[in-house]
Amino acid sequence: MTIYQELGKMAIGSRLRRLSEVITDEAAKIYQESNIDLEPRWFPIFHALSKHEAMSITEIADYIGHSHPSVSKMVKQMTKAGIVDTTKGSTDGRKNVITLSKKGLSLIPKFDILYRDFCSGVEEVLGEMTYDIWKAIEEMEFLFEQESLYSRLNKIRKKREAAKVEIVDFEPRYKNDFKTINQIWIEQNFTMEEEDYKALVYPEEKILNPGGHILIALYEGKPVGTCALIKMDDTSYELAKMGVLEEAKGKSIGYLLGLATIEKAREIGAKRIFLESNTKLTPAINLYFKLGFKKITGEPSPYQRCNIQMEMFL
Repeated sequence: MTIYQELGKMAIGSRLRRLSEVITDEAAKIYQESNIDLEPRWFPIFHALSKHEAMSITEIADYIGHSHPSVSKMVKQMTKAGIVDTTKGSTDGRKNVITLSKKGLSLIPKFDILYRDFCSGVEEVLGEMTYDIWKAIEEMEFLFEQESLYSRLNKIRKKREAAKVEIVDFEPRYKNDFKTINQIWIEQNFTMEEEDYKALVYPEEKILNPGGHILIALYEGKPVGTCALIKMDDTSYELAKMGVLEEAKGKSIGYLLGLATIEKAREIGAKRIFLESNTKLTPAINLYFKLGFKKITGEPSPYQRCNIQMEMFL
């Protein structure tokens, strides 16, 4: 069993790279037998210049889909090998213009013949295959343009991590966690205020007894996040004291807490949820917008740090 069979789809990048190396090595043999003094990996640049005569590094990179540093490195190698010439632009001295050298131009007729042979060889292989790898690669490239592999893996990871999160109602045993989690994020960004101390030290008296609720996010059983609903009147509640420990961020815990808090508000008959925050907390503000809150101008806040108010109607 090879490592590719052992790892399966996890090794798709390495396997494609290995296939590329096999094809590149075979092409190098053909180049040598055809007296073509060119490395196969230089071919995309050579082809671009044969079609466009003169191009900048950026133009070549955009045309062949390689990074600017990669193209710049290969152009230096091709210049050293005498395949291309590099000159300063006539209108912009900071811009290098790349052209095929006399030696490079002499290779074009040879490549015209080799191109036809190579395409015939590839077509022969494709004709013997059950699946059309060329179309499959085009389709994969298209799908990655719609959503990158990084984005797809990130969503899968977050979904997996979210399965380890449990949102529970406040219990006395979580009292210190409620205070600690919130005090940490407040002191990291602002200064604890009198209203903070009242709510965090006396959550029963300030939040729960008047008709509010506190939710605790558990990650693998450990309290890592909190969110409170503070009763304002019979139909309005304030979303407050939402915090997530730094070690637990990146697991969608804030989003899950927000959804659970909104659902709790519906359960208790709330028609409106109000919140106060600070635009310095960009991730939090983005989260509130994602949850459906809209910016408003409300009554003066008891918190010095508040510079934005938002609300949601249920």
